[in-house]
Amino acid sequence: MTIESALLVKRSHSILIPNCISPPTCLSLSTILVYSFFLLLYYRTQVALPPGESCAAWVAVHAVDFYNDVSTIWAVMSTDPYLNSFRPGEGFPSGVEYRWSDGNADAVSVSAPVYIDKVLSWIADQMNDETKFPDDDDEEKALRVFQTPQFAALCGQIFRRLFRVYGIIYSSFFGTLEALEMAPHLNSCFKHYLFFCTEFGLLPEREVEPLEVLVKPIRKQYYTAKQGGTAARTR
Repeated sequence: MTIESALLVKRSHSILIPNCISPPTCLSLSTILVYSFFLLLYYRTQVALPPGESCAAWVAVHAVDFYNDVSTIWAVMSTDPYLNSFRPGEGFPSGVEYRWSDGNADAVSVSAPVYIDKVLSWIADQMNDETKFPDDDDEEKALRVFQTPQFAALCGQIFRRLFRVYGIIYSSFFGTLEALEMAPHLNSCFKHYLFFCTEFGLLPEREVEPLEVLVKPIRKQYYTAKQGGTAARTR
């Protein structure tokens, strides 16, 4: 399966879960069973490695997909004049400041909106560099790149920086997205992203701490879904 076809398969099996698979407030047995079924279905179709698929290629596919999700969300807000009111060091989750470095210079203090712009531009540059994200016309060549330690390190950096972007959006811009009725979309994208990162161990715990209040309940749903999948396979 090529990277492109893997992405098409993943999207063709996408399922819509109301309220981003919110836990049921009613504890009737039927409600719990339906909730558990949808969690399991979501896990199997959106997160778990498909049979016969390369793990490295699956991560590469999702790196592009998650970048597109975040870029789309940020594009809605990027022209808002309010963004210009942030000074260097402002707009980050409580207790942290993400400083920017492209790897060629010391990290510098920037505002949260500038940080997001730089992260998204940097990721786009990596993904447009065919030596780092090769075109899948030559699947064998692409897999050779995807299975290198260098690519694993690059993907780790991409996923960490995307998490920081989500942290900024939730801490400083959630109200704006809520007013635009985009909060459900943001929540769905973040949940998919976090399920995937948890499945493949892509986020160091120190990165997660600023969003622990959001992360903890989503991870609980992830483990519920994964345990359901494990139980189904052992029957």
